Amino acid sequence: MSSLPVPDMVAQLRTYLQEHRNLAHQMLHGLQALEQPFMLRSELHDVFEAVCSETADCGLHASPFENVIEHAQEAAQDSSWIYMALRLRIARWSYLRIHVETMVLEVIDISDYLAFKERLVGGGQPEWTLEIDLEPFSREFYKLHEADSIGRGVEFLNRRLSSKLFEDLGKGDRRLLEFLRVHQYRDQQLMLADTVEDVKQLRDALRQAEKLLAPLAPDADWAQFHTWVEPLGFRPGWGRDVARTRETMRLLLDILEAPSPGNLEKFLSRIPMIFSIAIISPHGYFGQSNVLGRPDTGGQVVYILDQVRALEQEMYARFDEQGLSIDPQIIVLSRLIPEADGTTCDQKLEPIVGTRHARVLRVPFRTEQGETVPHWISRFEIWPWLERYARDAQQELLAELGGRPDLIVGNYSDGNLVASLLSQNLGITQCNIAHALEKTKYLYSDLYWKDNEEQYHFSSQFTADLIAMNTADFIITSTYQEIAGTDDSLGQYESHMSYTMPGLYRVVHGIDPYDPKFNIVSPGADDTVYFPYSRSEHRLTHLHSEIDELVFGSVSRPDVRGSLQERDKFLMFTMARMDHIKNITGLVEWYAQSEALREQANLLVVSGYVDPNRSSDEEERAQIHRMHDLMNEYGLDGQVRWLGLHLEKGLAGELYRFIADQRGIFVQPALFEAFGLTVIEAMSSGLPTFATRYGGPLEIIEDGISGFHLDPNYGEQAAQRLADFFIECRKDPEYWTRISDGGLRRVEEHYTWKRYAERMMTLSRVYGFWKYVTDLERTETRRYLQMLYGLQFRPLADSIR
Repeated sequence: MSSLPVPDMVAQLRTYLQEHRNLAHQMLHGLQALEQPFMLRSELHDVFEAVCSETADCGLHASPFENVIEHAQEAAQDSSWIYMALRLRIARWSYLRIHVETMVLEVIDISDYLAFKERLVGGGQPEWTLEIDLEPFSREFYKLHEADSIGRGVEFLNRRLSSKLFEDLGKGDRRLLEFLRVHQYRDQQLMLADTVEDVKQLRDALRQAEKLLAPLAPDADWAQFHTWVEPLGFRPGWGRDVARTRETMRLLLDILEAPSPGNLEKFLSRIPMIFSIAIISPHGYFGQSNVLGRPDTGGQVVYILDQVRALEQEMYARFDEQGLSIDPQIIVLSRLIPEADGTTCDQKLEPIVGTRHARVLRVPFRTEQGETVPHWISRFEIWPWLERYARDAQQELLAELGGRPDLIVGNYSDGNLVASLLSQNLGITQCNIAHALEKTKYLYSDLYWKDNEEQYHFSSQFTADLIAMNTADFIITSTYQEIAGTDDSLGQYESHMSYTMPGLYRVVHGIDPYDPKFNIVSPGADDTVYFPYSRSEHRLTHLHSEIDELVFGSVSRPDVRGSLQERDKFLMFTMARMDHIKNITGLVEWYAQSEALREQANLLVVSGYVDPNRSSDEEERAQIHRMHDLMNEYGLDGQVRWLGLHLEKGLAGELYRFIADQRGIFVQPALFEAFGLTVIEAMSSGLPTFATRYGGPLEIIEDGISGFHLDPNYGEQAAQRLADFFIECRKDPEYWTRISDGGLRRVEEHYTWKRYAERMMTLSRVYGFWKYVTDLERTETRRYLQMLYGLQFRPLADSIR
């Protein structure tokens, strides 16, 4: 159905309600018959189709009512009114209500819609509710308008701000000059000396340098010609040789003459301004071995370690191009846990393998009395410790680096909040990476936050998320839909535009997906570990006997259950944390209930612990018990092999390839997956991959070409799709190869750490520049957020202890 302007849609529906009262009444009473206060998009559609099926010639089809239902993302109702939230296009909403009996139609605002939801949850209307509205602070700021532009914020900023800045009566030129003079490294002036006092002098110096350098050999390095250009005011950083230096200077002349967004970004990407980075990740067990699969410890750790290696390589490459001999410093700031359970999390400093100088710096949580907290703490209960942690971490970080970092990168809700506190104190550029926003993972977690507060403490987490995402200078996401969803579903960030937590506060405008702070930068997999199974010269063949025993061995150890009795079957492989959202037990249940799938394939599960007593996480223990129940109920011990092990990275990489040798597949069955790093790992290894359609895998995989999508809400259909793949592979052995090759091509074209690091370094420079020359810092917003932190977050976090 087409999306009409709201007034037209409302006018047409109002007329329809009066002229077709019987049909409209039937539809509304169908919704009432559900006898539930809140309805999802799918439930609205089911009722619509059910009503139409009851009428031979349904007048609802192609009607204004169907148009409204098509745009309704959710609805709420009591005995008199039905309220609907219409998503007219991506991240653009309108709200209306219809009286069930009289058919009166009214357009309402977001506050009224949220207030109605609060009444349904709480049974009454509070006299006063705190409303949070950040929109007034950004009314004068440039925003994107087209949904296709979402996630390309830096391109938009450069287009809109570059022309405005340099048209401002020469002020832009002056600001650029000042920006070039601020860069130093350990008291060494870079780029431009203070002796260049105005833009005219800068232009003259650039022209003279061009004449001086033109006769020189292009590969002559800085040491051979610096004495020629330094009297003009130029300092190291323009390039390692004549060719690079001349190219950089020409870019600047072009910008001063007639700035273009492309040239501005290219020039800024060459400026030496990022020498040290702090990456923040407090929760879980952050280490390089023996940590994956522990509570709150999974893909984020892998992501950060690979990110660090890629960023360091990129920083060295850029310093070399700039003609600078500088060792970049990258520190991963995490938590020191004295009761480390065989990990390195009790070590203050740990060099990161595969880097020259990057390291993990661990700082403990401390009580108000200064005592170190010795034990692991769930990510859901971490909130009261973070403010003291940020203060202590700041001191340790400054001491370790010998000064403040040039960029701070937060990870997940807790790391992003700490990054916000540090960036405001130190005055540095802040980047956020959510990895996963919990609000979209748990249905109605905002409305029923009180019911989940004892276990999950969503009130603290959602407040922290709201603060951090509005504090960040720029936000990195792995996919488009992480920001803005699809035509049919909300994005993670979009869900934070407006929501209510009854009895606490309502958010009428939290974050706008059209904000240019959002940028899509997709990660990859470590190509030294995850490479195609066909690359035999790099295979870790010495591990094959160990892997064969892991996969096909007998049950002779306490961390393994099940032994695969028919080795000639296809092999399905899954690997993830044992928690509800990852849905490992859901996959096992699909498999158990599908005769067709069990006839075709065995299932290998690497997840959690086999012994529930080894887990300290309540949710994980519940899933472990569920796993045992399923294996007992369906007699799966001869067809399912469950490894409750934490595999080292090299072993995991070879395991993917070993299963590819068997013509197996990888299955990622999560109810929601923000990105899907294991999906990238499996595809990088040449393993055909089936993954959830909710979250990042929907973009990573081209369905039927480079893998397959599964809907975890329909397990029977998902199991049949898996079985059909194996049946097709028996008919056509080349089918497996075609899907494998498609996955390899997809990763190579779109998901590599080299591309990620290049983009990340450019973004940090561009946003740093705009923050310097404009009010991207958004001072008023920061003050508002400080009040929200002090008056809301602090009391909520303190209540957890």
